[in-house]
Amino acid sequence: MTQLVVTLDLDGVMDKAGLMDRCARALQLPDWFGRNWDALADSLSDHTVWPEGAVERGLCVVVRNWQPYAKARPDEWDVAVDVFGEAVDRAVGLSVVLALGGGR
Repeated sequence: MTQLVVTLDLDGVMDKAGLMDRCARALQLPDWFGRNWDALADSLSDHTVWPEGAVERGLCVVVRNWQPYAKARPDEWDVAVDVFGEAVDRAVGLSVVLALGGGR
């Protein structure tokens, strides 16, 4: 059985608030999601908030169009990458993939 794939499209995102909003939407995070780095790491690694079917299959988050955000806010992007990595280390069945290219 293949992992459930969720696309996190960062097209047009240029700050942390935008990233958090996109994560909340793409991952269908609950209303109580705190929109901060710790909350993102916790949500990504918490099977109880994963989309339906992801716990059984695993979850692959494909991050697209991340390069402009990484260039505009390199320090924030470094933190985001650390958060993604921490979540992957903590959660069985979670993968986060950075897609290369424009995807258009």
